[in-house]
Amino acid sequence: MADAPWTARVLTLYPEMFPGPLGHSLAGAARARAIWALETVDIRGFARDKHATVDDAPFGGGPGMVLRPDVLAAAIDDAEARAERRLPLIYPTPRGASLTQRRVRELAAGDGAVLICGRFEGVDERVLEARDIEELSVGDYVLSGGETAALVLLDAVVRLLPGVTGSAESAAEESFEAGLLEYPQYTRPRMWEDRQVPDVLLSGDHEQIRRWRRAESERSTRERRPDLWRAATGSRENGTNG
Repeated sequence: MADAPWTARVLTLYPEMFPGPLGHSLAGAARARAIWALETVDIRGFARDKHATVDDAPFGGGPGMVLRPDVLAAAIDDAEARAERRLPLIYPTPRGASLTQRRVRELAAGDGAVLICGRFEGVDERVLEARDIEELSVGDYVLSGGETAALVLLDAVVRLLPGVTGSAESAAEESFEAGLLEYPQYTRPRMWEDRQVPDVLLSGDHEQIRRWRRAESERSTRERRPDLWRAATGSRENGTNG
């Protein structure tokens, strides 16, 4: 279906957490206009006993509980069986590859994604292997569950969908789009608490402003994110885009 919206299918033990903040502002308006769609699947509905048990103690001992492979796999298989299109399976986890703007753009260019929200100590490794699930991390820290990470990922993707932000130029100048952090922004009043807006931004010389912004973007990246700076300058030296 060429006209079908970009679809997020979220597998979670807490479907009431969605759409959450994605029901407001640009994402909420875009969803109301059917630019993107959100479906939630309650993992607990695929439990196999009368107590709706979804987790069990880890083999080998240790604290916490682990999501059972049979329950989670049943939820995944059902979601895929009902889907009209094959979507990437993504499991947000601190041990995954870092979520980058490049991966966000790739996901936004596709048809959607299935997000698997972990809880407890995580999910059984066999499910990740058997269902070819991509693991992505939104940062080097631990959350109470995958729902918050899924919201972060979806927010990053949805805002890149055509018709959401309304300004392709604005999106192209944001942090990470060129491998660099964004330049500083200023607005009225020109003077605030004895702090003046840089003169170049008041000059009306668009080429001078462009060069200033590029220089500030490079300076900020070099000082604040040397890892990004090394990647960006390395890419330029190799003749590729960062």
